[in-house]
Amino acid sequence: MTVARSILLFVLAALAEIGGCWLIWQGWRESRGLWWIAAGVVALGAYGFVATLQPDANFGRILAAYGGIFVAGSLAWGMAVDKFRPDRWDIIGAAICLIGVAVIMYAPRATD
Repeated sequence: MTVARSILLFVLAALAEIGGCWLIWQGWRESRGLWWIAAGVVALGAYGFVATLQPDANFGRILAAYGGIFVAGSLAWGMAVDKFRPDRWDIIGAAICLIGVAVIMYAPRATD
């Protein structure tokens, strides 16, 4: 159950961070206004809190692994929201990142 919880938290963090960045992008670059930017700032703040809920106590490990989730999640967001079409290198790169996440977060470790 810990792995499932961790993955869920990574997905929630990605939605908050990527969504927050997208809202700011829309507010500024697409001239949708300050409310979009404000919503993006709130979402980015939520991302910061969600990351603290991970069961692992090591900040560096959580953020390093989350980087791989961010890469894959950004491509998925682009596909779903902006109709971006990744090429095979995007997909291969994201797969490599997700393998890295699995190794960093879920590889068996000796307890101290």
